[in-house]
Parts: sequence; structure tokens; C-alpha cells
Amino acid sequence: MKTTDKLFVPSLPTLWPHMLMAPPRPGALPPFSSPNARYFYFARNAVWLTIKMLRLDGGEVLMPAYHHGVEVEAVVDAGAIPRFYRVGSRWDVDVADVAKRITPKTRALYLIHYAGFPGPVDAMRKLADEHGIPLIEDCALSLLSSDGATPLGTTGDVGIFCLYKTLPVPNGGALVVNGKRSYSLPEPPAPPLASTFSHTVSALLQNLELRGGAVGRGLRGLVRSVGHGAVKAASVERVATGTQHFDRRHVDLGMSPLTKRIALAQDLEGIVEARRRNYFLLLGRLRDVSPPLFNQLPAGVSPLFYPMVVQDKELLLAKLREKGIDAIDFWKRFHPACDPSEFPEVAQLRRTILEIPCHQDLSPEVMGQVADVVREALKSERRPSKRAS
Repeated sequence: MKTTDKLFVPSLPTLWPHMLMAPPRPGALPPFSSPNARYFYFARNAVWLTIKMLRLDGGEVLMPAYHHGVEVEAVVDAGAIPRFYRVGSRWDVDVADVAKRITPKTRALYLIHYAGFPGPVDAMRKLADEHGIPLIEDCALSLLSSDGATPLGTTGDVGIFCLYKTLPVPNGGALVVNGKRSYSLPEPPAPPLASTFSHTVSALLQNLELRGGAVGRGLRGLVRSVGHGAVKAASVERVATGTQHFDRRHVDLGMSPLTKRIALAQDLEGIVEARRRNYFLLLGRLRDVSPPLFNQLPAGVSPLFYPMVVQDKELLLAKLREKGIDAIDFWKRFHPACDPSEFPEVAQLRRTILEIPCHQDLSPEVMGQVADVVREALKSERRPSKRAS
């Protein structure tokens, strides 16, 4: 990217054309290396099926108060009752609070690993075993991440993954059953080809803009305008990813074969290395102007993005997007079943955490530009306005 070009920093990795024909690579990581895996269009479909598979209908599932909401919707739709436990200001699960909230009605523990950073999975495993209930590990934000040498999603009775947040694929979620017990799981049907095609083209166009600067941006805009008209005229059913709510109509949708082909062709270890490099670069350049949520990157962590604490999230988000950085506004709202007044630390997290992309598509040069833009936005946020002076 030329320095004279406007930045284009997408929130998720893009699809490079050569990936469509690349052969599978050896040495896959979970969930691809797991023998007991089923693949779905969404990770939320895997959450729904897990509730049914473990026969948790009518029982209570103890979940973190810091959640997206769509996973809670899937739990509720499947017939279970969510109850919530405390998460602290550094995404730290309060294991003592979890233990205190377990009752005879509790049928499962649900642990979310936030943005690649491991939760206390060993302590939660111990609690689950003491009470004779399963542990569900939600790794939707933590594909390819490990707790030291232990891959996330392999300690719980079930591991749940989302593929398209970390890899440049059009859709994909996975359910992995760990341990000796086996379940007869249905093989979900492939999604509509038109929907997969639409998402694939979108990811290719983002890559065109990423590589082509102003020229790529113009071509992407032209193709998108033509494509939108064609999609509308053909009445193509596009099942959107990244949506905010669970939709029962899509619960049986499987993952496209193209997704698995692209995923297995990725250099997974290289992706982890690139994400860690980019995180460290941002940490070194930004820690003095905005407190990072994590001041270190533990071994094995593959960060989904760089989370930082800000005062005026909406203002900073707008400034960064104006400069071409698609920063992420992570999990703003509580699910209606969770009382915000009971969890003030989580309410504060929802108000103040902003995430900066650090994925594998972004070179050190681009990350340096991103750091400069973020620093300037933070400084201008703190300058007194002329009117105030």
C-alpha cells in the first residue's frame, strides 16, 4: 500500500485469489484435527445443537455476564435457561462467583474465551467435574488459540468454534466433542451456493481494495454496485454472517465445502505468528496513550484483535473509520435475561472496550500506520475544543 493512499484496514482477513485453488496443508489444528467434529454455517448452530445433544432442555446453563447475546439466544431457543456469573474488568472470570451460583438446577457450565485470551478452563473443568455436569467451551472468538500448549476447545466436554472471524472463509462454525463419549450427530446440509458465492466475492473484493489502494477501491465499488443489482434481480438468498440474532430458520444449515477447502489450505501456524507480531507492534506503540486490556501476550494466544480501554468509544470509533480503519465495537448490549445492574464491571467493559484489527492480512508497515492514526485520534480526543477554551 502506498503511503499516499487512504488506509483500508478491514476488521476481518480477506480472501486472496490463490487460496481458492491452494492444496490442503499438513498439520491441522483444532477443530480440523479433531476426529469428532461437525461443521455448521454458524457457531450459534453448534451452541443450539449442543444444548439438544447434552439434553439440557429445561435445565439451567451458567453463562458469563459478558457475552455477545446470540449464544444466549441459541441456548434459550434450544430450551435451556441461562443464568449468569461475574466477569471482571480484564475479562477475568470470577471462578469463586461461578462456584457460588451453581445450584441443583445447574445442568452445565459455559465458558467463553475472549478474543483468543484463555479463560480459566482448568478451574472450570474442575468445578464441572465436582458437580457432575458438562463444560461447554465457547471458542468462537479464539480459533487457533492455546492455553500454553493446550489448544482451546479441547478441555471442555464440547468445544465450539467460529471460522470466519479468524480465517478468510465465507461461513463456518464447528462443534467438537471431546472425551470418550460419542454422539450420533447429523451431518447438516450445505448452504445455498448463491449465498456462499456472494460472501466469497465480497471477501475477494475486500482483498482487491487491500492490495490495490485507490484503484482497487474504485474497482471494488464498481463491482459491488453491479453485483448488488444482479443479486436483487435474481432474488438470491444471502444468509448473512456476523448478524446479531439467532434465527431458527438457519439452525440446520451446514458449512460450505468451499469453506473447508479454503480453511485447510491456510498456513495456520503462520497466521498465529502474524497476529502475535501485529499485536506486539500495537502494544509497543499504543500502551503509553491508552491502557491495553492486556499488557502482555501469553504463549499460545492467537489474538483476534487488539483490545484497548477508551473513554469516548463512539467518537473514537467514528474517527478511525473515517480514516479507513474498521475498528470493532465489541458486545455493546446485555441479553435481556441478564440484569446489567448486577454486573457493573461488565457494563463498564461494554462502554469502554474498543478493538483494533491485527489480523494476518496486515503487514508491519500497515500496522505502523494504524498505530499512528490511533495515537492521533486519541490525542485529538483529549485536546480541549476552541469553544471550551
